[in-house]
Amino acid sequence: MRFTQRGRALVQTLAVVLSLALPLMLAVPSADARIGGGSSMGSRGTRTFSAPPSTSTAPGTAQPFNRTITQPGSPGLGAPAGGGFFNRPGMGLFGGLAAGFLGAGLLGMLFGGGMFGGLGGLSSIFGLILQIGLIIMVVRLAMSWWQRRHETAYAGAPAGGMAGPSTFRTGSGFGLGSGSAPLEIIPSDYEAFERLLGELQAAWSNEDIAKLHTLATPEMVSYVTQDIADHKAQNLVNTVTDVKLLQGDLAEAWREGDTDFASVALRYSLIDKTVDRASGRLVKGSDQPTEVTEVWTFLRPRGAGWELSAIQQT
Repeated sequence: MRFTQRGRALVQTLAVVLSLALPLMLAVPSADARIGGGSSMGSRGTRTFSAPPSTSTAPGTAQPFNRTITQPGSPGLGAPAGGGFFNRPGMGLFGGLAAGFLGAGLLGMLFGGGMFGGLGGLSSIFGLILQIGLIIMVVRLAMSWWQRRHETAYAGAPAGGMAGPSTFRTGSGFGLGSGSAPLEIIPSDYEAFERLLGELQAAWSNEDIAKLHTLATPEMVSYVTQDIADHKAQNLVNTVTDVKLLQGDLAEAWREGDTDFASVALRYSLIDKTVDRASGRLVKGSDQPTEVTEVWTFLRPRGAGWELSAIQQT
């Protein structure tokens, strides 16, 4: 009986705590309420599952996407359709050999013949060590070949556009990046990126879905629309003002068919406030500007302008 009473008291206490905490959890959004909500979302074409190169603006690694319509197994994405170490893309001949050696050896040991049972004398301890050494050599060859191939694919991409004070800049604060990029990004492109940064944040603050459709891909608009709906359900509105680009540089630029892509690192300041929709009471944020560093990817179909395709946190 004593145990039952204690258990009942514990359950009642937990119920009271949850009843008090739940409204607070529903009312207070995440600390990052700007467009994207501080998450990583969108698509980068065939490079969706490859992290953009680091830059002076964003020296760290961009986070993988929390929300994307791109599937890991899609052709050309560089991601394995099935799991397993030897299913890594690009491992080709060496990967197949390594898998073959390992599979044959394991079967040989399972049936008592050793990894090279047909060769006779390698069933001793020395033979076992030799077999393990051969497997390690094959695996290292395969991994080395795969790594060289991966690095070659990005050899033309700039590591960053703001290596020092002598780096050329546009009037907006962007470094011009490396001239060796597969796709040339010119000053007018950087101006478009900065303009989109401000226009997208303004459309987000105004909850202007029609405007967002002219600035971002349908995928990005779908995520932002859902975030706005979530705010409305909580009777909240997020406003972002005084957006100022502080520093930016090119991570990489490339072309896929008739579509151009550019991933740029952005460090910008903004005033980010979340208020109650009815009363205007401040729920999160302040009137003081804060700084944010993100990697934004833009795409441009042939004959059209740039539009936002992805946002990644750093």
